[in-house]
Amino acid sequence: MASPYPEDPSLERHFKGHRDAVTCVDFSLNMKHLASGSMDSCLMVWHMKPQSRAYRFAGHKDAVTCVNFSPSGHLLASGSRDKTVRIWVPNVKGESTVFRAHTATVRSVHFCSDGQSLVTASDDKTVKVWSTHRQKFLFSLSQHINWVRCARFSPDGRLIVSASDDKTVKLWDQTSRECVHSYCEHGGFVTYVDFHPSGTCIAAAGMDNTVKVWDVRTHRLLQHYQLHSAAVNALSFHPSGNYLVTASSDSTLKILDLMEGRLLYTLHGHQGAATTVAFSRTGEYFASGGSDEQVMVWRSNFDVVDYGEVTKVQRPPATLASSSGNEPEVDFPVPADRDRTQESVRSRPQEPISVPQTLTSTLEHIVSQLDVLTQTVSILEQRLTLTEDKLKQCLENQQLIMQRTAP
Repeated sequence: MASPYPEDPSLERHFKGHRDAVTCVDFSLNMKHLASGSMDSCLMVWHMKPQSRAYRFAGHKDAVTCVNFSPSGHLLASGSRDKTVRIWVPNVKGESTVFRAHTATVRSVHFCSDGQSLVTASDDKTVKVWSTHRQKFLFSLSQHINWVRCARFSPDGRLIVSASDDKTVKLWDQTSRECVHSYCEHGGFVTYVDFHPSGTCIAAAGMDNTVKVWDVRTHRLLQHYQLHSAAVNALSFHPSGNYLVTASSDSTLKILDLMEGRLLYTLHGHQGAATTVAFSRTGEYFASGGSDEQVMVWRSNFDVVDYGEVTKVQRPPATLASSSGNEPEVDFPVPADRDRTQESVRSRPQEPISVPQTLTSTLEHIVSQLDVLTQTVSILEQRLTLTEDKLKQCLENQQLIMQRTAP
């Protein structure tokens, strides 16, 4: 039975294996894997099961800047400073297809909720949308006038939001491919943006040390937080929509209570900038990465709602709140007898729809096999193209030799 009071977040595990700053993290749907990318050009896939070996995927020729698991968890996309995107089958073989997505560093990759398309953002000032299978280019969004740091699909896939060094956040309609609105309230580069799980709001982080939350229907600024003492590099919504976690160059993570519009916790773990943070799909855990080359996994604890139900509860944040006050700071290890003075934010879960477990498992297995099969076909097609190119080159060389040796 859940405790009536929230507990402090706790550091569960930390992974060491990267040889340079960690730039990005993402959990798989089933929580079995955690992916991370680094300035060391490698992608790591960590097993959440203790004493399991991690996979190190090498393929990118420069820093890995972004990672994202497909909704099924059977594909993994990564973007790099080498201007390419790779789509991996995250198993021991570590096979991938690669395509040159942009003419400059790829800063962001994100799968649509149906897994059929992928949005990328780049220093070439564009946002591009691709089909997941065969990586076919679909369309480009190009109204930003500086590097685009981040682009994300809305939960229903109808909208795309992007954040840029031109100090704007832009909201796009995927069907019309038009910019619906530009949010210009940030005083510096906008480093990260994401949709609230309900799809009704967006939150953006900036170099001006702030986090802002807007309503995408009215475009009204709902909340403004100035809590960090340095740039905010990343953020992630809890699946319930009640909380937001942020990562900053001031080396801290902060947990915000969106219902109350206040800071819940400040977490000290990284030595140096905290560069990335992401909740797991249930919200039971969140992971962070930093310039200290470490990946840390934290147990949330503060949300006492049953994690099996939490993804069904998606309330938008409270109306406009501005916060810059001091709240509890947590240094690890956390004292066991810390006073519990904060009220828990409890949500009433909706009644779950009953689906036979065997049917669900069978459907998930079919989807996973289709994902892997299609990706395998793409890999084989790429290899075939390379083989054909090599054969053509050999034939051309033979013809040249014959011409030279002819009397």
